Amino acid sequence: MVDVTIRGAGIFGLSIAWECLCRGATVRVIDPHGPGAGASGGLVGALAPHVPENWNDKKAFQLDSLLMAETFWRAVEDASGLSTGYARVGRLQPLADDHAVALARGREVTARELWGDAATWKVIPAEQAGAWAPVTPTGLLVHDTLSARMAPRAAGRALAGAITAKGGEITRDGADEGAVIWAAGVWDLERISAALGRTVGNGVKGQGALLSLDMGDAPQVYANAVHIVPHSDGTVAIGSTSERDYDDPGSTDAQLDDVIERAYAALPGLHGAPVLERWAGVRPRAKSRAPMLGAHPICAGQFIANGGFKIGFGMAPMVARVMADLVLDGQGAIPEGFRPEASL
Repeated sequence: MVDVTIRGAGIFGLSIAWECLCRGATVRVIDPHGPGAGASGGLVGALAPHVPENWNDKKAFQLDSLLMAETFWRAVEDASGLSTGYARVGRLQPLADDHAVALARGREVTARELWGDAATWKVIPAEQAGAWAPVTPTGLLVHDTLSARMAPRAAGRALAGAITAKGGEITRDGADEGAVIWAAGVWDLERISAALGRTVGNGVKGQGALLSLDMGDAPQVYANAVHIVPHSDGTVAIGSTSERDYDDPGSTDAQLDDVIERAYAALPGLHGAPVLERWAGVRPRAKSRAPMLGAHPICAGQFIANGGFKIGFGMAPMVARVMADLVLDGQGAIPEGFRPEASL
């Protein structure tokens, strides 16, 4: 018998499966397309915090998840023998004008209050960041030490390997046994919306690119509304768009060209790096914009973990913890804004 069946092998499904296995449960993961076949098979992997102000449950949840990420992913690597690409390398952001500088300096104070000694948010001169410093009109940058990187595909492979190494089952078909968790992304959001006759979530297309450029453990950059993330395999990922309307979910187009040009403008050193891959995929976004965690809206007695959108990898360790608490121990420590009712 299986204690937990998880429908969906994206980042939420695999992370919850791993957490449940670590607590001694028997687990089956079912996905007709295999692990990481959807949005979780993207390129960028930017794990970055919300700004440290106007604090709420979502920001606190994300902070907890980012702080537990290193332990979570190291355990996955130890069990699987595979790299996840995780590293807490920090992030640089240019400051456009005096107003932006004043806001950033105010956030230095709130970061100390909210993050404590766990991480810092500081305004620094651009020259302190060396050759990797993005263009900044004020000559100043924000440098935070909470942001991390993740190689999404590598992380998915490592999670799948860790699950099978620990005795879990990953299959493309199978029966539901035990507690059932739906982590089925856009497909399930659309199914729920159709059943209820109103939109509870939708897919948002994103496009990204992968460049051949070895920047080692340089920090990620967020500039011109673009994430620029150096990875440990000698590549730099760039992304992404947010498209509510699209014809082909898997195609790239001029919108990605624009993202690449904005990345070049932010970091001229990217010019000349070969583009290895252009990627597009559709990410699940719940109506509340927060992950949807708890009792499934239309499948009585079952559960849902959906709506990772752009922050699925960053939220995954904490999502795995609270869903395992709920399913295995009956504990309901899920923030109110994350519960399915917030999107219904």
